[in-house]
Amino acid sequence: MTAPIYLWGISATALALLAVLAILWHWNVRLKKEVDARKRFEEIIEQYREVVHTSLDGFMITDISGAVLDVNASACRILGYSRAELLALRAADIEAKKSAEETALHMREMMEQGYSQFETVHRRKDGSTIQVEVSILHLPRLDDRFFGFFRDVTARKEVESQLRIAAIAFEAQEGMMVTDANAVILQVNQAFTHITGYASADAVGHTPRLLRSDRHDDDFYAGLWGSLKLSGRWQGEIWNRRKDGEPYPQWLTITVVKDRAGLVSHYVATMTDITQRKLAESEINALAFYDPLTGLPNRRLMLDRLRQALTGSDRSRRHGALMMMDLDNFKILNDTQGHDVGDQLLMEVSRRLQAGVREGDTVARLGGDEFVVILVGLDKAGFAAMQAEAVGVKIQALINEPYELTVSSHEGKCIHHCSVSIGITLFQDQHTSTEELMKRADTAMYKAKSAGRNTLRFFDPEMQAAVSSRAALESQLRSAIHHQQFVVYYQPQVDGARQVVGVEALIRWVHPDRGVVLPGEFIPLAEDTSLILPLGDWILEAACQQLKTWALQPETAQLSIAVNVSARQFRQTDFVKRVLGLMDRWGTPAGRLKLELTESMLLDNTTEIIAKMRTLKSRGISFSLDDFGTGYSSLSYLKLLPIDQLKIDQSFVHDVLNDPNAATIACSIIALAHSLGLMVIAEGVETPEQSDFLARNGCDHCQGYLFGKPLPLSEFEAQLRLYSEQR
Repeated sequence: MTAPIYLWGISATALALLAVLAILWHWNVRLKKEVDARKRFEEIIEQYREVVHTSLDGFMITDISGAVLDVNASACRILGYSRAELLALRAADIEAKKSAEETALHMREMMEQGYSQFETVHRRKDGSTIQVEVSILHLPRLDDRFFGFFRDVTARKEVESQLRIAAIAFEAQEGMMVTDANAVILQVNQAFTHITGYASADAVGHTPRLLRSDRHDDDFYAGLWGSLKLSGRWQGEIWNRRKDGEPYPQWLTITVVKDRAGLVSHYVATMTDITQRKLAESEINALAFYDPLTGLPNRRLMLDRLRQALTGSDRSRRHGALMMMDLDNFKILNDTQGHDVGDQLLMEVSRRLQAGVREGDTVARLGGDEFVVILVGLDKAGFAAMQAEAVGVKIQALINEPYELTVSSHEGKCIHHCSVSIGITLFQDQHTSTEELMKRADTAMYKAKSAGRNTLRFFDPEMQAAVSSRAALESQLRSAIHHQQFVVYYQPQVDGARQVVGVEALIRWVHPDRGVVLPGEFIPLAEDTSLILPLGDWILEAACQQLKTWALQPETAQLSIAVNVSARQFRQTDFVKRVLGLMDRWGTPAGRLKLELTESMLLDNTTEIIAKMRTLKSRGISFSLDDFGTGYSSLSYLKLLPIDQLKIDQSFVHDVLNDPNAATIACSIIALAHSLGLMVIAEGVETPEQSDFLARNGCDHCQGYLFGKPLPLSEFEAQLRLYSEQR
């Protein structure tokens, strides 16, 4: 047994019984030659042995070495051994809390003290452990034997622990209130007092009506009690009133407690003061949807209003107008008088714009000195144009009025004159997208600027010099492909330890006159004109070649390269043959090439897409679903397609810290991916805070300016070496 295997709860009576047993055992030694006395003694011994062996507590005798000499049935039951198995053990064999050395030391201490009561942990035959209370008596004159009782107190300890936890939980940060079946308050905690202002003495004996505000009607409370009766639980936001009369928002959860007969015995309510959360939500909403300088709707809210206006015009068959406006020569004011003076002008302009439109119209600030006005409910086309022009002229007149601005440099006033160039486009239905409307209004505005400023122009298809510009760009792009004016830039992708595990290959056009041209300027045109096919082949070959080179270098051998594949590329009948041919030509190592696909290309002809992907995957190529969550995708294809990774779009990453919706979407994508056995990478990570948020929520990999900008090969490899040396 161990030195220490035995009982707190065994009383003095148990110790007395141990002493008697020990003495009788001693008599047995002395009187063993006296037959008559021995017979009587054995009768007495048998009586006490029966008591010991029928005891619910375990009983054990050991010698000073810890060898087990005798046990009762309860000891076998508690420890899970047979009697023979226990008699072959030592105390240290069943002691789980102390080592053999500590057990021996404890036994020596008990030899000095004569007896001991303590708690310890025993190990049962099956390896499980139990908490026990032990009482041991040592009698030197009886061959230095130890006599001990022990009791399993594991269940009792768990109950005590649960009671302690419950007591601590009741005094947690959330307010708690317990009522009887008649909703009379029986108990409240300190947090309840802190939240409501009512001390326990104020609340106990009253009903929760004590807390009611006048914000909810009887139907609200009827619904609350109905939910409790139906489901046994209610939770939601509620307005209650503090002791001082102040109303405040609260998140309240009420749970029904029933007795064994199924009857309601108590109600337990937990409450949290959400005043600060409500204020924070309001502030977040303001930051997400309103311009902090002027208080006007920002681009996000403006686009939402524009979509609503399109829907409304389609339903009412009435026209609307989108007006894009830019202040003339605003930069000169900023540069000469300072940004604080420029901000004064912007705030005054915003007030004048709001004064120049009707209540149902929208005035928004896009940023800088750009403003947008959305007019709704206009008449038929000809009249709508006249109405929009009238509003534009009115706005110009308001903006042209002089401004009195405070100049901090000399604590004086300056009179400033300002004008505005306005571009207008009309709409009536939803056939034209918001993006196209914005382009048209922007085109008209720049036409107004080029006409001498302080003018307004309506969008006209003839204005689209962009058509000729587009034609010129297409010609230059064809020439660039012929003369190979492209380079690959590499942006690192890192894991949770910020170790570079791969890169994304990004194409750049080195224009002979314009320098480096970003893909956003020419990839859409390449898609429309099929020039994306030779461009796509070129960057795939560059990636395969680079992977072969990197495979020969220990520091880069494990890197993967992700290449964006366009829908037009992927739909080529010989796409698989092209990719595998490039890999064979360059000896590209398996498992290092990753193809990034967009959601939209996966929605058509799924059977053919799956076949192509599986063929490529059999050669070690992996697939990443780019910009996940931004399209109108069906989640059903995720379980069908052999995808390895989901890529969280940077629009969600950018807003995870200030937009609850973006944060929720990002977390949902991570959870969805992991539930399907997919990896997740987030793009556009620019700040440590964004990185920490993604790491906390289980994002596997990240990509963005925080870890490195896209760089030409030589610069990327130099940065990689520097990064490795620093680590």
